[in-house]
Amino acid sequence: MTDSSIPVITATGLFTPDDSISNEELVASFNAYVDLANRENAEAIAAGEMEELQHSSVEFIEKASGIKSRFVLSKDPILDPEIMCPRLPERPNEEISVLAEIGVKAAEQALERAERKPEDVDAVLCACSNLQRAYPAIAVEIQDALGMRDGFGFDMNVACSSATFGIQTAADYIRSGSARSVLVINPEICSGHLNWRDRDSHFIFGDVATAILIEAKDIAPAQHWEIVGTKLKTQFSNNIRNNFGFLNRTHPESRDDRDKLFVQEGRKVFKEVVPMVATMINEQIERLGLETTELRRLWLHQANAGMNRLIAQRVLGHEASDDESPTVLDTYANTSSAGSIIAFHKHSDDLAEGDLGLICSFGAGYSAGTVFVRKHG
Repeated sequence: MTDSSIPVITATGLFTPDDSISNEELVASFNAYVDLANRENAEAIAAGEMEELQHSSVEFIEKASGIKSRFVLSKDPILDPEIMCPRLPERPNEEISVLAEIGVKAAEQALERAERKPEDVDAVLCACSNLQRAYPAIAVEIQDALGMRDGFGFDMNVACSSATFGIQTAADYIRSGSARSVLVINPEICSGHLNWRDRDSHFIFGDVATAILIEAKDIAPAQHWEIVGTKLKTQFSNNIRNNFGFLNRTHPESRDDRDKLFVQEGRKVFKEVVPMVATMINEQIERLGLETTELRRLWLHQANAGMNRLIAQRVLGHEASDDESPTVLDTYANTSSAGSIIAFHKHSDDLAEGDLGLICSFGAGYSAGTVFVRKHG
């Protein structure tokens, strides 16, 4: 294989919203909503027709997830007990969409870090969980906003695994010669699909955008990450689901609007995904002819601290240190496809020439992706 067909990660970019919501703020808002709802439904609750809503707590959230805060694009409406939903005004077609806008910001940072111009890029992949619209593709809008007059773009959705699926797709373009420079962008406005009035999940998500520039090794700068190998896996499950879509308007009297937002069977997900992902990683290590002891760092999907702890332990053979498996979950919360990329973006510069690492994501589908990388330069 020549250097022109070897894919490498040249740079990453990260857009973080200005506003953050602490667990204390979130719990105060949620509990105010609970008290209000219980008062309004006191008679039905007393008659046994409705269950009384229960308070949330900071202790419950941190024990269940490891999350302490999350960044959001629209803070005040989320914390308003009368609204509890972000408010992002609809923009006219002549203006850039909000999803494309944050994607562009992450992309521009990645290009700047790589000392690249938009015209150097051949393709844009917008890989995320919740696309703002069906068409035209957000990727094509980002391509236009960046000033790319040539090349192509398209959207892809594999839920929380979208980034790693996007990286393999981009790497395959490099390997085949179809492109020499590809931007994979992960804009995630997760606050929009979260039910902020659901005690079991109201704390899970945050908003962010990441970007990864994948290029052929022969044009990459001296410092880059060679993509040693990738592996993707899907296995159908309803345990994480979001039924929102254009066909909702064909059955306006839906039996349950709650499933048009994020819903999950958390305990089932934990029990089923942990062994699936750990086995997948270990099998890929063997397939690539690597040794577990070579793994310098794991950049895992930032969904749940307990899941990451168990997966890392099953791969490394011991409980991982913060250095071996860094977390951004505490401050960013679950940012879907962007989580493992945030971890990589923030915790990779300190690694040395030749160090081996793993970017891994997993989520709805079930889906999982592994990207083994080795540092050069």
